[in-house]
Amino acid sequence: MSVVVTRDSRETVVDRVKRDPAFAKALLDEAVALFLNGEPETARLVLRDLVNATVGFDRLADATGKPAKSLHRMLSTSGNPSMDNLSLILGVLQKRLRVKLVRRAVRAA
Repeated sequence: MSVVVTRDSRETVVDRVKRDPAFAKALLDEAVALFLNGEPETARLVLRDLVNATVGFDRLADATGKPAKSLHRMLSTSGNPSMDNLSLILGVLQKRLRVKLVRRAVRAA
């Protein structure tokens, strides 16, 4: 009889983010791309994992002036953060990851 060991995917993300800054930056970029491409539910979950792996919700609450519970709700599958709140969250993550999201020129298809 073999034993299968499983690991929560969130734990895997947290560990990878902590040891690989490029992965963390790629997650932030992916979250923004998901929002822009009409997949806000998945984008919120990616942001939630990224917050958990970097600043944590308590520090995010301090940095944004928003209650941690509200931030958890905003980044849940049924969350609906305003553009202002999303901007605050992205700003904190950019600062923490020491990156700047930049707009790229896109050609119309």
